[in-house]
Amino acid sequence: MRWKITEAQVEPVRQLVRSGCCNCSDGNCLLLDDGEAQTCVQLICSRGIYCRYFRDRVLPAEKELYNEIIKQNKEDH
Repeated sequence: MRWKITEAQVEPVRQLVRSGCCNCSDGNCLLLDDGEAQTCVQLICSRGIYCRYFRDRVLPAEKELYNEIIKQNKEDH
């Protein structure tokens, strides 16, 4: 399931990925690494939260942004 984000939320999400995700290393995702570097999907996405690890483990640490994203996605359904 993808959570939609607004244009204004894209950069805060990317900053949180870079600063708070232990699986993001130099813009690459360690979870996707199969011997070859794989770009972090969350750093290149501008329409939603696609990474379940980021959504469940990293995003909740930024309570205001997390609650904003949760609220707008509940309203969409």
